[in-house]
Amino acid sequence: MSENTPNNPEENQESLHDSVPVTGMYKDWFLDYASYVILERAVPAIEDGLKPVQRRILHAMKEMDDGRFNKVANIIGQSMQYHPHGDASIGDAIVNMGQKDLLIETQGNWGDIRTGDSAAAARYIEARLSKFALEVVFNPQTTEWQLSYDGRKREPITLPVKFPLLLAQGVEGIAVGLSTKILPHNFCELIEGSIAILKGEKTNVLPDFPTGGLADFSEYNEGLRGGKIKVRARIEEEDNKTLLIKDIPFGTTTNSLIDSIIKANDKGKIKIKKVVDNTAKDVEIQIQLAPGQSPDMTIDALYAFTDCEVSISPNACVIIDDKPVFLTVNAILEYNTQQTKALLKRELEIRKGELMEKLLFSSLEKIFIENRIYRDIEECETWEAVIQTIDKGLDPFKPDFYREITTDDIIRLTEIKIKRISKFDAFKADELMRKLQDELKEVNHNLKHLTAYAIKYYENLLLKYGKGRERKTEIRTFDTIEATVVAANNAKLYVNRADGFVGFGLKKDEFVCDCSDLDDVIVFRRDGKCVVTKIQEKGFVGKDIIHVAVFRKGDERMVYNLIYLDGTSGKAMVKRFQVLAVTRDREYDLTKGTKGSKILYMTANPNGEAEIITVYLTQGAKARIKVFDFDFSTIDIKGRNAGGNILTKYPIRKIQLKMEGVSTLGGLDIYYDASIGRLNTDQRGQIIGNFLGEDKIIVFYKNGEYELTSFELTNRYESKDVLLIEKFVPEKVVSIVYYDGASKTYFVKRFLIETSTMNKKFSVISDHRQSRLLVASTEKQPQIRVNVLKGKEKEVLEFDLDMLIDVKGWKSIGNKLTSHQVLEVSLIDQTPNQEPTEEVGESDIEVGSTVSFKIKKDDEEQLGLF
Repeated sequence: MSENTPNNPEENQESLHDSVPVTGMYKDWFLDYASYVILERAVPAIEDGLKPVQRRILHAMKEMDDGRFNKVANIIGQSMQYHPHGDASIGDAIVNMGQKDLLIETQGNWGDIRTGDSAAAARYIEARLSKFALEVVFNPQTTEWQLSYDGRKREPITLPVKFPLLLAQGVEGIAVGLSTKILPHNFCELIEGSIAILKGEKTNVLPDFPTGGLADFSEYNEGLRGGKIKVRARIEEEDNKTLLIKDIPFGTTTNSLIDSIIKANDKGKIKIKKVVDNTAKDVEIQIQLAPGQSPDMTIDALYAFTDCEVSISPNACVIIDDKPVFLTVNAILEYNTQQTKALLKRELEIRKGELMEKLLFSSLEKIFIENRIYRDIEECETWEAVIQTIDKGLDPFKPDFYREITTDDIIRLTEIKIKRISKFDAFKADELMRKLQDELKEVNHNLKHLTAYAIKYYENLLLKYGKGRERKTEIRTFDTIEATVVAANNAKLYVNRADGFVGFGLKKDEFVCDCSDLDDVIVFRRDGKCVVTKIQEKGFVGKDIIHVAVFRKGDERMVYNLIYLDGTSGKAMVKRFQVLAVTRDREYDLTKGTKGSKILYMTANPNGEAEIITVYLTQGAKARIKVFDFDFSTIDIKGRNAGGNILTKYPIRKIQLKMEGVSTLGGLDIYYDASIGRLNTDQRGQIIGNFLGEDKIIVFYKNGEYELTSFELTNRYESKDVLLIEKFVPEKVVSIVYYDGASKTYFVKRFLIETSTMNKKFSVISDHRQSRLLVASTEKQPQIRVNVLKGKEKEVLEFDLDMLIDVKGWKSIGNKLTSHQVLEVSLIDQTPNQEPTEEVGESDIEVGSTVSFKIKKDDEEQLGLF
């Protein structure tokens, strides 16, 4: 037993009573620790948008500031006088602030947020406060101070920042049971937002990332918890075999992005040949595609399976009055704007007080010298007599002063040197007082019109520091990318029909098609059951399989033609149906579900085709006609649960295909949504046309190129570069107006599209880098409006392009548009305001043109519209 262990049981009992339970210690200490981490380390104060370590660094740099760069190691040492933690946390915070390029000017290798490269050691890199920081962050007169952690120094509680610094820099911190994530916003837009708030207008600021890229802020929710931002890399198509990544999403690096691409390729989600990082001054990651891969599909796959698209969840939390508070970014901006206004008011009031004191003393000094009061004190024998004599000499002038004259004021007069008295110039004194009065008048005016003064202050900031801080992240609306649609075919689907197995591991069985390991599989069995299941290596779906394929959810073009025997009535039923949405691994009856029902004939038609079949009845059938044809186009398409129509009540011996069918669904209406640069069938955007089979789309770009594409919904077009997109009709004449950069002249030409190569761009204008396409039209008689300058007068001219030039080859230069200076060229919209009521003859209708008719109901059947 230890010497210190008490032997007396009573003493042991008393010791237990004096001890503190561990649960109590944990409760008190944990709350103290949590409070400390939240307030002193992780979450920024709303007043200046800084965490304590950042505030201490800036304060230390201000004390060191002499206009020259300082070693970061020296700044760290200076900051440690105020910061209770080690040098590592200070060094990391300095580098983080320096990389944001707002408050700190840097010199040396400070790393690269795009590549993830770290900064050089603190002894090798240098920093100093930026001019912006010196102007908006510091003012000792309006700063509230406190003692440092050891009581030896004083440090600011918060810095008097006259700018929404918190939103400009952004911040991320994890505390105990609490976190904050405020994204960086655009410098210029924040100032414009503050000006709007001061004018009483509503504002809505959106993040802007230093890495650029594209972002969808439709679910941003003003930065509150629960919001979400989708950020995408900017991917350009260099050619049919190469993609270039120009910007990367915020929070990623080129290395992490390349790693995610390689992993997706290894998993078979995408198929690429090579990835090369050419990043130097600008980001450039080159992706070389595998043979036969579509660039558009690969771009979608990169967004779906790699870090080329990331989702960021903001959580705006700040410290207000020593408490964490959740606010919207717009509320934070308004708070900072009003705070700036209040700080400007305090500065004006301080300056006003200084000016009034200067005026008072200048007046006292003038009275003291001009009225020779200084001579009256020559005979005074005591200090009290001197003070009284001067005070008495000032009595006639005291009513003119804004406050009482104190003993301290009189003492200051006694400190004026004889040399200054002898050289006193009344004119200069009056001039100085006049300047002080003018400045005081200006200060009073600004105090009276404080809002206008604050607006002017912000406008000055924008003018001085806004250049080069334009928005880097492009605001977009993203389309939803279905992973199953864009995934590369990295597997093969096999089926064992007799035993009822499907999967990509049955390599000895019947091959069905190429597929992705993300796909679903639809299976039809002879007993009339249908099931959709996730593809796997080997899965049992039921014996006697008659059809298996990859299932596309919501595919309204896929139509199944089916004949089945009803087990109860013995009748053969026929139906056409679609399978649009199902519950995975649930069996559905395609028959009436009666015992003995089975499928006699089935086809899957990807474009709603309706074939003609020949039905052979058994020899013993009582029917007079034992062989007859049936056309599936005679029945309507219904749901999968429909019972169908009676084909025959007699037993069938066999069914044979007589004639392949054509689509009964008609063409597909394709729309173009310019906001996302994608095609769709959901009636979003402008209608491109009705498409069948081999139809094509023609696209003209502003750089003077055009290309022919398919109408696949996976196609993507850079909407900001598209000038014209429509259904391609080879017979239509194309009319264009373009600016030739070499000759600085506007040309017009008309031509037919003579190329047929798909997805290859051809230029119809000169190859000068300043050349650009202004107008492109396939209208029969296109008209343009041209604003020109004749001498000093502006004039508007209108031209019929078909009258200016004949149809020539697509490689021709064309004719000069006008000899006058062109200010603007625009196409005149020729869309009629109302439908024509007159009859339209067949000879008046041009191929591919759109004409509106008013058709009587009686004529519908004759015209064959229904």
